[in-house]
Amino acid sequence: MQPPKAADASDAGERPQGAPESSASPGASGAAAGPSRADGPTASATGHLAGSTLASAEAALSDRVSGDEPLLPARVHRPSDLMRLLIGIAAIGVLFAIAAFAQGTTTGLEDDISKGTEQAPDLLIKLAGLVSSIAVLLVPVAFAIERLIKRDGLRIADGVLAAVLAHGVTLATDLWVSRTAPGTIQDALTQPQTAGGLTDPVHGYLAPVIAYMTAVGMARRPRWRVVLWVVLLLDAFAMLVGGYTTPFSIILTVLIGWTVAYGTLYAVGSPNVRPTGQHLMAGLRHVGFRPVAAMRTEDTPDKDGTDQGDRGRRYLVTLEDGPPLDVTVVDREQQAQGFFYRAWRRITLRTLTQRRSIQSLRQALEQEALLAYAAIAAGANAPKLIATSELGPDAVMLVYEHIGGRSLDQMEDEEITDDLVRSAWRQVKALQSRRIAHRRLTGDALLVDRSGRAFVTDLRGGEIAAGDLVLRMDVAQLLTTLGLRVGAERSVAGALAVLGPDAVADCLPLLQPIALSRSTRATLRRIARERSQREREAVVEASQAAKQARAEQAGTEQAAGGPATGSASGSAAESKPGSKAGSKAESKAERKTLRTEKQAEKRAIDDALEEAREEDLLAQIRRQVLLIRPQAPVEPVRLERIKPRTLFSFIAGAIAAYFLISQVTQADFGTVVEQAEWGWVAAALGFSALSYVAAAMSLLGFVPERVSFLKTVQAQVAGSFVKIVAPAAVGGVALNTRFLQRAGVRPGLAVASVGASQLFGLGAHIMLLALFGYLTGTEKTPDSLTPSRTVIAGLLTVAVLVLVVTAIPFLRKFVVTRVRSLFAGVVPRMLDVVQRPQKLLTGIGGMLLLTGLFVLCLDASIRAFSGPDVPPAELREHRGGLPRRERARLGRPDAGRYGRGRGGPDAGPDRGRAAEGGRGARGAAVPRDDAVAAGAAGVDRLQPAD
Repeated sequence: MQPPKAADASDAGERPQGAPESSASPGASGAAAGPSRADGPTASATGHLAGSTLASAEAALSDRVSGDEPLLPARVHRPSDLMRLLIGIAAIGVLFAIAAFAQGTTTGLEDDISKGTEQAPDLLIKLAGLVSSIAVLLVPVAFAIERLIKRDGLRIADGVLAAVLAHGVTLATDLWVSRTAPGTIQDALTQPQTAGGLTDPVHGYLAPVIAYMTAVGMARRPRWRVVLWVVLLLDAFAMLVGGYTTPFSIILTVLIGWTVAYGTLYAVGSPNVRPTGQHLMAGLRHVGFRPVAAMRTEDTPDKDGTDQGDRGRRYLVTLEDGPPLDVTVVDREQQAQGFFYRAWRRITLRTLTQRRSIQSLRQALEQEALLAYAAIAAGANAPKLIATSELGPDAVMLVYEHIGGRSLDQMEDEEITDDLVRSAWRQVKALQSRRIAHRRLTGDALLVDRSGRAFVTDLRGGEIAAGDLVLRMDVAQLLTTLGLRVGAERSVAGALAVLGPDAVADCLPLLQPIALSRSTRATLRRIARERSQREREAVVEASQAAKQARAEQAGTEQAAGGPATGSASGSAAESKPGSKAGSKAESKAERKTLRTEKQAEKRAIDDALEEAREEDLLAQIRRQVLLIRPQAPVEPVRLERIKPRTLFSFIAGAIAAYFLISQVTQADFGTVVEQAEWGWVAAALGFSALSYVAAAMSLLGFVPERVSFLKTVQAQVAGSFVKIVAPAAVGGVALNTRFLQRAGVRPGLAVASVGASQLFGLGAHIMLLALFGYLTGTEKTPDSLTPSRTVIAGLLTVAVLVLVVTAIPFLRKFVVTRVRSLFAGVVPRMLDVVQRPQKLLTGIGGMLLLTGLFVLCLDASIRAFSGPDVPPAELREHRGGLPRRERARLGRPDAGRYGRGRGGPDAGPDRGRAAEGGRGARGAAVPRDDAVAAGAAGVDRLQPAD
C-alpha cells in the first residue's frame, strides 16, 4: 500500500451528546477482527448509500469521522457520453448512406407503411396527434418541475442547452437536405404535401425535446422513461399515418436529439456523483466496521500516463479498535476509462488474449473477490479480502487487510535483491499451479512488505482456469517488468531458479511488445527513443571528429607543400599545354582524394554507430534464455487478428472499389473502344511516360549527392506498380528513401531529402489548386470576388479543427510529434539545396512539370474516349456537373427515381423535380459554349439559356 496522502478537504468534529455510538456494527470485537460478510447489504435491504439521504441518516456517526482526500471536481467528462456521441454520429452516417444508396429499400418501406395505415380510422389519427402534441410539451415541463423541487437545477440547465443546440442542428439539417442534398436523401426524408411544398426532413420540435429529456437524465428513471417512449411512439404513429413524415425522418430526428444530448453532456461535463470519503465511512459502518479516519493513498505516478485509469481510489482507513484497513473504491467512471483502448485491442487481437465480454460494475466486483480468494487458496501472497459492499448504484468498495509496504515501482534499483526477485517468481508459480492468470504483473502490482516478502495485488484483470497462452504471457510480462529494473540476466536467473528452464523457454514466442501491458510498452518505447538519441549523438560526434581530422590534415599538407605549389604554378604559367594537362591530373587527384576521405568518414561513422548500438531488452532476455535452452522456439506467436494499417487499407480499398465498380458497370466498353480516337490515346500515354521523368526531377532536385538519373526514373516506374499492392507503410516516401539509401546516401540525409521534396510538393500543389480554382471559377460579374459558402464553410472548418488540436494537449503533442518526425532534418537539408540553385530549380521545375503532365494526360484521355456519340451512361455522368434546370431540359433517361409519382415520363411538375420553378430548379442555365461546366459530351445537347 502506498503511503497516505493528506488532502485538501477534511471534516472533523465531535460526536453530539446522546448520539448512538454505532447502530450498524455488531460490536467492538467484531469490528476489530474485521467481519467476513463479503457481499454486504443489498440495495433493497438498506437503500443506496449515495446521495444526501444516506449522509443525513448517518450524520450522527459521520461527525466524528475525518475523511482526508483531494477535492473532487464538480463536473466530470464521462467517457460513456463520448462513446454514445460517436455511436450516434456513426448511426446518422449509416442512415444517410442507406437513404442515398438503398433507394429501393426506402421507397418500399414507405409504400408498405402507407398501405398498412390506409385503413386506420381518421378519428383515431386525429386523437393520437392531439394527445401526442400536448404530451410532448407537458412531459418535459413536468419533469423539470420535479427536478427543481429536488434542487437539481444543474441538470435542467444542461437539458435546456442541449435542446437549443439540437434545434440549431435541426435547422442546419433541414437547410442542407432541402438545398444541396442528393435527390435520394430528399426522397427518403420528405413527403409532398397536398397544399404544395414538402414536409420538414427533421422535426424541429421533437429533436429538442429528445435532447432535453436525454440530457437531464430521464433515461435513468424507469417511470419517466416509459412515459417518454409512449409519447414518442404515439407522435411517430400520428405523423406517419397522417402522411406528414417518413420513417427515415423520424429515425433521424431521434438520432439527432440523442447525439446532441450526449455531445452536450460530454462538452460541459456531468454533475459528479462519485462517492466521497463520508459515503465511504457510512458504507464501512453498514458492513460492521467502526472507522475513525480515512486517508486517500497516493497512487504511483505513471511516467507514461497509462494503465492507471481503472484501478480505483485507494484509502487507508483507521478503526477505533484493531489494525487499519486498505479500501478500494471503484465507480463506473473509473471503470469506463480506457474503454476505446480496450475495444481497439479487442478488435485487433485474438480472442484468446482478451476478455470475452465487457464487465458491469457488479461483475467486476465479483471477479476481483473471486480472484482474491483463489489466489490465497493457491498459496500465493495476496491481500486478504475482508468485505465487499455497494456504495450506491454507481460504485462499489472492497475492504482488504492492511499489509503495509511499498510497490516495486517505488523501490530503488539497489533495493531489489535476488531474493526479492525469486520471491516474486514464487508468487507467479503458485498462481499458475492453479491455472490463475494475473494479466497485470507490472511494477505497481507487486507489493513488498517490511519483511521483504512479495505480494501480488490488483487482481481485477485476472482470470481463473486460464489457458496456456495467457499463463505464458504472464511469464513474459514479469520477465520484462523485472528486466527493466534489475537487467535481463538477473530477471532470467530468478525465473530459471523458480520455474525451471522449460517453462521460461516456452514463453519466448510471446516475448513481444503487443503481448505486454500498456505501461510496459510505453516504457520500452521511451527507452528505445533514448537509445536512438544516443546512437545519433555518437554518429554526429564521429562525423565531427572525422571532419576536424581532415581539416587538420589539409592544413598540415598546405603548410608543408606551399613552396612546391608556388613553383608548380609558376612553371604552369610558362607552358599552356602543360598547364592544361596538369590541371586535369590535379582535378582527378582531388576527386580521388575527396572520394577516399568520404569513404574514410563513412567507415568512421559506421564504426561509431556499431560501438554505440545497444541491444533492446527483449532481445537481451531472449539471448539469456537461449544460452540455457538453445533449441527453444523463438518464432513470435501471431497475436494480432489484424494490423491497424491493414484494417485502414482494407476499408479505404473497399470504399474505392465500390465507387470504381459503380462507375465502370455503367460504361459500354464496346462503344467506347470503337469510338476512341487513338491519336489522343498515344498522346495520353506519352504524357504519362513523361510524368515519371518529372517525378525523378522533383526528387533529385533535393538530393545534393550524385545519383543516377536513369535509375531514379526506373525507381519511379517500379514504385507506381509496387504501391498498388504494397502495404500501407510502404508508400512513395518509403520507396524513395530506400532507393536513395541503396544509391549511397546516408539514411538520415535520405529521409531529409524525401521530406523536403514532399514538403515543397505539398506547397506547390496547394498553390496550383488555389490559382487554377480561382481562374476557372471567376466570372466577369459584380459579385465575382464574393467567396462561396462552401469556401467559407471549409475555411471555418479547418480553423475550428486547428483550434481544437491546439487546445487539447494530447492532440497537440500527437500532431507536433508526427510532423516533427516527418520533417526532421528538412531545414538543414534545404540549406544545402539552396546553395545549389540548379538543384533547386530542377526540383521545383519537376514538381510543376509533373502537375502539368497529369493535367495534359487527363485532357488527352477525355478527348480520346469522348466521341461524338456518347452512350447514355456517359451522358448521365456528364450531366452530374450541370445545374438541375439544364438536366431537366436534357430529359431524364434514368427511371430509378420514379418513386411515389416523381419525375416519371407522364408526371407533372410534382415536387418540382423535373420542371422549372420547383425545388430542383435552382442555378443559372449553362451557356452553349460553357464546356467546362457542361462537359464535352453535353455541349451539343444544351439549349440556349432563357
